[in-house]
Amino acid sequence: MTSPEPAPEFNLEDFLPYRLSVVTNRVSRAFASRYEAAWGLAIPEWRVLAVVGSFAPLSAAEVCDRTAMDKVKVSRAVARLVRRGLLERRRDGSDQRVQLLSLGPKGREVYEGVVPMARAIEGALTAALSPGERKNLLRALDKLDSCVAELEDRATSPWD
Repeated sequence: MTSPEPAPEFNLEDFLPYRLSVVTNRVSRAFASRYEAAWGLAIPEWRVLAVVGSFAPLSAAEVCDRTAMDKVKVSRAVARLVRRGLLERRRDGSDQRVQLLSLGPKGREVYEGVVPMARAIEGALTAALSPGERKNLLRALDKLDSCVAELEDRATSPWD
């Protein structure tokens, strides 16, 4: 019996998906601590509120697409935001099965309070980058997003 081949070297800290996840989680937590203290919003609730505030009216499925959050997380966040009077639901005139989400007056107030905070955090992050680095980062993120979309669209899993 031969021994199995050793696993190829794997440096987790150089693994792009890991690095993206860690940075994203750290940024989200830093931001979340501020808007949670001010408005009692959890991360999924803020993401839903931000997307609806930017692109309303939207269905919950469209919120899922725009946030890359799963249906259960979006559904729970929407339910909490509706209960708090931050989001409003109405039936889509062209498809009665679909409910469209928009900000209620309280939701608009919270959204308008959080956006400057979000911009300030973005400013602090991007201050570490030159204008050229920021442009390159945004361009690279767009390319990675397109690549992931292509991978998701393939019939067989490229991850295997």
